[in-house]
Amino acid sequence: MKKYILAMLALVVCTISYGQKDYKKAPAFSIAFILDDFKSAGEIKTSSLSTVLRNKQWYKTKRMNPGLSAGYIQGLTDHIDFAATLAASYTVYPVPNKIITRQKQNLLLEAAATANVKLLTDKYVVNPFFTGGIGASKYKGYYSAFVPVGLGLQFKFTDEIFLIVNSQYRIPVTENSAEHFYHSFGFAKTFPKPLPPAPVEVPLPVVADRDGDGVIDAEDKCPDTPGLASLQGCPDRDGDGIADGDDKCPDVAGLAKYQGCPIPDTDGDGINDEQDKCPTIKGFARYQGCPIPDTDGDGVNDEEDKCPTRPGPASNQGCPEIAKEVIEKINFAAKNVFFSTGSYKLLAKSNKSLNAVADLMKSDESLMIDIDGHTDSQGSDEKNQVLSDNRAAAVKNYLVSKGIAESRLKSAGYGETKPVADNKTAAGRAKNRRTEMTVRNF
Repeated sequence: MKKYILAMLALVVCTISYGQKDYKKAPAFSIAFILDDFKSAGEIKTSSLSTVLRNKQWYKTKRMNPGLSAGYIQGLTDHIDFAATLAASYTVYPVPNKIITRQKQNLLLEAAATANVKLLTDKYVVNPFFTGGIGASKYKGYYSAFVPVGLGLQFKFTDEIFLIVNSQYRIPVTENSAEHFYHSFGFAKTFPKPLPPAPVEVPLPVVADRDGDGVIDAEDKCPDTPGLASLQGCPDRDGDGIADGDDKCPDVAGLAKYQGCPIPDTDGDGINDEQDKCPTIKGFARYQGCPIPDTDGDGVNDEEDKCPTRPGPASNQGCPEIAKEVIEKINFAAKNVFFSTGSYKLLAKSNKSLNAVADLMKSDESLMIDIDGHTDSQGSDEKNQVLSDNRAAAVKNYLVSKGIAESRLKSAGYGETKPVADNKTAAGRAKNRRTEMTVRNF
């Protein structure tokens, strides 16, 4: 086997001296002498490949059955040929799990469709190839399928005649199929399409072309200036397909409907007039060339307006100003919120003030309140922080209980971090223990 492989490699090296060109095999017909070997394949199955090789019986022709095959070959690419073959031989076919009562030879028909993958193209004299495909056979009343795989050599005698030697191992696919070796030796003749007759060159008459642009003077609208045939010999410096003589912007590519100039941008906002919904007013691409809208017309554009559908001054970020008396009522209510000492439990005397806040918020659905809790400096920072958080949350929860949506309320505690008076005096500490409510509408 090693000698066989070395010989194949030597043949490949020897053929390298030829220059390779693209070449795809023309349709060809082949005829070949074949040999079927069931014995060696059976011995491989029952013992091993090494045993068969060691016994040196696999190449003995007396163990094989001769036959003939005919085929059709067609090049698919430079390196792949399609081959269809029909082979016939007389043999005793060892149908698996079937007892042949008479050991008499019968006709075996085998058809196969394979792809021959060539290492080289048909430009070379010697060309090794691999083969693989599908096949089917008929022996007496038994039909079976198999997969042929193998190696081969193609020898080119002329561009149309080839000698093809091929050895395959046929692998069973169906239960009536028996593995076996298939060897073939034959010739193939291609039938290439005839080449078309060479065109007869007719000398062209000499015509005048002063500017040498390939457009004769009789058809050249600009006979003294090199140009393009598509523009009847006239130049087009900006390449927009409009001749320079008709182009109002000959050095800038444009469109015919603008006489060779680019699409205009009247307002200079970088968005051309064809895409600009406000072509005479500078705008932005995100608004299709229009300025940022001001839906409520309050002079604050929608991107900066916290209340884009309700008019309001810029000083209140585009939202309506909250009435002074409303702010005063909220501040008054905040000063009248009371808790049990050291606790976040609301005292009953806080209810009247908080009820008034709830009524204000129900009468104006746009109002929102930030509730801040503060303590004096007595006690630890951590306890004061927790107490202020809980007191602010208690006020929020009370208002929610009165029907105010939680989304309109925000509570936060600041502990002793934001004093408004001196914590060294009792009066100062009393002022620092407070609840603040800030009303807003955005």
